[in-house]
Amino acid sequence: MTEPEAGRRRRRRPRQRVIPLESVPAQRMRWVFGLLCLGLIGLMGRMAWLQVMQSSTLEARARSVQTQRTDPLGTRRPIVDRAGRLVALDEERFRLWAHPNNFRFPGDDPSVVRQPLDLARRLSGLLALPMADLVQRMGDRPSGIRLAEGLDPETASEVRRLGISGLDLEAYSHRVYPQGNLFANVVGFLNLEREPQAGLEQSRDRDLQRHEQSRSLRRGADGTPLPDNLSPGIFFGDDLRLQLTLDARLQDLAAKALAAQVNEWNAKKGVAIVMDVRNGELLALASTPTYDPNRYWDFPPALFREWSVQDLYEPGSTFKPINLAIALQEKVIGPNDTVNDIGQLQIGGWPIFNHDKGANGVIDFATVLQVSSNVGMVQAMRNLQPLRYWQWLSKLGLESKPDTDLPGAVAGQLKTREQFTTQPIEPATAAFGQGFSLTPLKLVQLHALLANGGRMVSPHITRGLRSGDGLARRNPILGQPLIRPEVTRTVLAWMESVVEKGSGKGARTPGYRIGGKTGTAQKALNGVYVPGAKICSFVATLPIEDPRYVVLVVVDEPQGRNAYGSTVAVPVAKKIIDGLLVIEKIPPSGGHTAHQPARQPAAALDGDPDGAPAPAG
Repeated sequence: MTEPEAGRRRRRRPRQRVIPLESVPAQRMRWVFGLLCLGLIGLMGRMAWLQVMQSSTLEARARSVQTQRTDPLGTRRPIVDRAGRLVALDEERFRLWAHPNNFRFPGDDPSVVRQPLDLARRLSGLLALPMADLVQRMGDRPSGIRLAEGLDPETASEVRRLGISGLDLEAYSHRVYPQGNLFANVVGFLNLEREPQAGLEQSRDRDLQRHEQSRSLRRGADGTPLPDNLSPGIFFGDDLRLQLTLDARLQDLAAKALAAQVNEWNAKKGVAIVMDVRNGELLALASTPTYDPNRYWDFPPALFREWSVQDLYEPGSTFKPINLAIALQEKVIGPNDTVNDIGQLQIGGWPIFNHDKGANGVIDFATVLQVSSNVGMVQAMRNLQPLRYWQWLSKLGLESKPDTDLPGAVAGQLKTREQFTTQPIEPATAAFGQGFSLTPLKLVQLHALLANGGRMVSPHITRGLRSGDGLARRNPILGQPLIRPEVTRTVLAWMESVVEKGSGKGARTPGYRIGGKTGTAQKALNGVYVPGAKICSFVATLPIEDPRYVVLVVVDEPQGRNAYGSTVAVPVAKKIIDGLLVIEKIPPSGGHTAHQPARQPAAALDGDPDGAPAPAG
């Protein structure tokens, strides 16, 4: 570029306009300053208003945003057996609610509302329900439709993962009985409204309810729990469990053996009880028929009651050892005494005879039990004054409700003092276990009294509430002494002879000393004996040298001419005894000659294979 050209460009540039500075009027500055001061004063006033006058309201609003509140589901404590196996527990389940007027899939435009069929396609496989059923359930209702019930947490999580708008999951507690029908007769169940209906669920309802409270926890913006304002025990969990004395293994064995025998003999029902004679703990209480508490609606309500503690029956010959203990205690008979069994007696104009209507001659009391002589029992008990006899039966609690934690336990029935003392037939029939009634549970308690040396212990099935993994020990030995120990030892020796030589031979176990007594009693209904109806039973005590357990089996109305305690009840007791010896690790009886297993059934109508008299009672 030449110098003339550069000069011309410089000449073409416009000159910049210079604006002269003018002073601002003082009045304007005062107005601006005043406006700024007013704004600052308003801002300060607003801050003071918020922090002084509205601080509590705003703080509460902030707390509600920051605080997560969890309401309790109303869970119940679990129930476990004596070894900690779960019998009943609460599980979290979910209800799925549908609101068709708000169905949207992730990514849908807010104005779009999906049809129920679209939702059914997504949920059908997940819920294992046909699409047609889901569409039918939703119908044309706009909202509040219960689409599914009882969803497990995994399925509920999958539903949430779908992210579908218009679906709500409601959590609730559901009672589950993992053992099925095994403990239904004693544990009971909850209905769909979680109201206890039977068993321990009802009788121990308050103990089984967890002590829960609403839980509030403040969290920061990132979800981190804030340490302030935490109430004491907010993270504490109620881990108490109700522990039973029952053993699931023995309960299962007893239930299967009992059910098989009831079916074989076409009987109405049956019960098997195993009791620790030292403290009254029940190791097994199985009855049949029973029900599944998980599906209680499929069963008749009559099965919801445990008949072994609520129904009365006449025990028959299984009560004879109790009577002999009373006679020995009162010293109206001696351990070496004998009676003359002539086969039949007339008492107050009524004939009394043995089950086979035969006479056994002069026999001792061990033989009286072996042949189950009714006549021999009447002759033994007639030495005892009727009033004293009645007082003993009353003292043993025949007409009192047993002291037990089993729900629904009832008292037995005994004739009035006047009837018993003025009508000779009453003490006579009572001598061989008829004319009064009790429950199977009461009979077990009385035989435990013979086994433990004369103490009346309380039968029970719970050990109490326990925390954590610890299990309770056996309860201490208690019980009111009623009968002298030497008396009970004598009666147990006589009962052992029944298993050795009499109708209880089917319960013999090599290496073990076992005592027992069979019973085949007429069945009474409303005070009248039902023709042809009978109750077959067997009670065993083991081991005789150091008694620890009583086993009772009762079968109601078995069908067949050969239905006796020895043929119906003894086989069930034998299976239970064999399992009990293994489960409780009971060592063989020291110094006792083991018997060889019986080669034939224990007894038949016309006598057993070893020449012992026919099964009695």
